[in-house]
Amino acid sequence: MRRTAGPEIERLIQLLAKLPGLGPRSARRAALHLIKNRERLLQPLAGAMAAAGEKIELCAVCGNVDTVNPCSVCADPARDRGVICVVEEVGDLWALERAGAWNGLYHVLGGTLSAMEGVRPEDLAIAPLVARCEGGAVREVVLANNATVEGQTTAHYITERLQRSGVATSRLAHGVPVGGELDYLDEGTLTAAIRARRPV
Repeated sequence: MRRTAGPEIERLIQLLAKLPGLGPRSARRAALHLIKNRERLLQPLAGAMAAAGEKIELCAVCGNVDTVNPCSVCADPARDRGVICVVEEVGDLWALERAGAWNGLYHVLGGTLSAMEGVRPEDLAIAPLVARCEGGAVREVVLANNATVEGQTTAHYITERLQRSGVATSRLAHGVPVGGELDYLDEGTLTAAIRARRPV
């Protein structure tokens, strides 16, 4: 295949193609757009990425990514420090923050247990979670794992590990989303909704 651009541009395309949701064609379009808007987009983006690469670190308390440690969520005095929401990845934490539905603290596991992929409990941030709960300040842990087999397995394992701490554990409700139509939902979602039904 013939090279259509210099090595710097090809490198840019190759790196963009590694981003989630971007294949080779989308990466080429994105690279071309950045190049066409060099002063408005490419140069500021390069500067922002360099600064982020230097300053971003993992929060020593919860595992969030931020430019301060502990992160801005953990350092916020307005947060309810007695409740911790456990999420699989930082993206899940960000989604909950966008919704504005949670005012407690977080704990990022860094994935889920998976025998197929060789992910064991010691590969995740489960031990630090247990240590946070043994201090006596935490009264409830909300497990916000994804509704997958691995997510359910991880939530079950964490529940067992926290039993001795005396901390209450709960799970996010799963089922029919607000505004969802039954005809468009998959069987797993419908089954979860039936099992989690409540009296009215």
